[in-house]
Amino acid sequence: MSLPPLVEPADELTVDEVRRYSRHLIIPDVGMDGQKRLKNAKVLVVGAGGLGSPALLYLAAAGVGTLGIIDFDVVDESNLQRQIIHGQSDVDRPKAESARDSIKEVNPNTEVVLHLERLESDNALDIFRDYDLILDGTDNFATRYLVNDACVLLDKPYVWGSIFRFDGQVSVFWNEHGPQYRDLYPEPPPPGMVPSCAEGGVLGVLCASIGSVMVNEAIKLITGIGEPLVGRLLIFDALEMTWREVKVRRDPDTEPVTELIDYEAFCGAVSEEATEAAADSTITAGELKALLDKDEDIFLVDVREKNEYEIVSIPGATLIPKGEFLNGKAFSQLPQDKRIVLHCKSGVRSAEALAAVKNAGFSDAVHVGGGVLAWVNQVDPSLPTY
Repeated sequence: MSLPPLVEPADELTVDEVRRYSRHLIIPDVGMDGQKRLKNAKVLVVGAGGLGSPALLYLAAAGVGTLGIIDFDVVDESNLQRQIIHGQSDVDRPKAESARDSIKEVNPNTEVVLHLERLESDNALDIFRDYDLILDGTDNFATRYLVNDACVLLDKPYVWGSIFRFDGQVSVFWNEHGPQYRDLYPEPPPPGMVPSCAEGGVLGVLCASIGSVMVNEAIKLITGIGEPLVGRLLIFDALEMTWREVKVRRDPDTEPVTELIDYEAFCGAVSEEATEAAADSTITAGELKALLDKDEDIFLVDVREKNEYEIVSIPGATLIPKGEFLNGKAFSQLPQDKRIVLHCKSGVRSAEALAAVKNAGFSDAVHVGGGVLAWVNQVDPSLPTY
């Protein structure tokens, strides 16, 4: 589906801009008119992380006149494997500020607007309103639904990308011209069912593959060239090196978006059962250390995956992945005469496993809030984090 240009062209390009964008200008489909539209465009990138990093750099290099960045996080050393807009000297800096500095090195003509805040229902419409297009590379369902619904209410196109391990997906959602995100995912997956990149990992270079496709779609929308991925889902498998396309159609049963809601509650980061199980059965990393020092009769279980366990582990922990608790295989490995203590990376997966353990009759079982990250931060900082 061809669409008209999203943005009106700027009045002119300077001599310096003509030199800078000359390789665009000699493409007939882009030319002076298309480059002027890019100059006049205002694009908001949600997240300066794995997908936001290449997207911001290429949007700036392409000549987008105004780039907004919304990100409240700071740069962590584990980000540098894939978030190429940041460097070693940026560790502990706000990601948005680090990204702005890199953008200015790539293209000083691009105006950068920072939104150093968490995107929420009470600020999304005000932030989005000033932009022509929203590009979202976040890795959680709550933010994706929020971005989609705000774009539907404001009638703005939404370029969406997703990555996990070796797989990536890209599409363009625009309620006026085709499906929205809720037509692809009418309901969020059950809590804990889909791991984040922090839990499951991601091949660093995959971010560049998917992020560059997202920018390609943004350029097409802004300039009115080609056929955007409206109504189409592009799926990439980096191991097989294959791209395939799936049609996405409007779902007549999709409820119309009339307002922004509580998206954390809608998606449920942790199931109600897990929340109830952990309510009075959560201990701190320090309390776990005290139990181990006193040689208390406990059975410490790490519910992460084997490759995570090999990176860092709490001394004495037995590895039994969460999936074995959910399918029931784990219970034959649990002693009846010891108190069960579960932990994971941050406390989410262990809470889900705790619910299963309690349902199996281990009523005094507990889990470690904050998981192995809390252990490293509070007990043994010499250990690595990931």
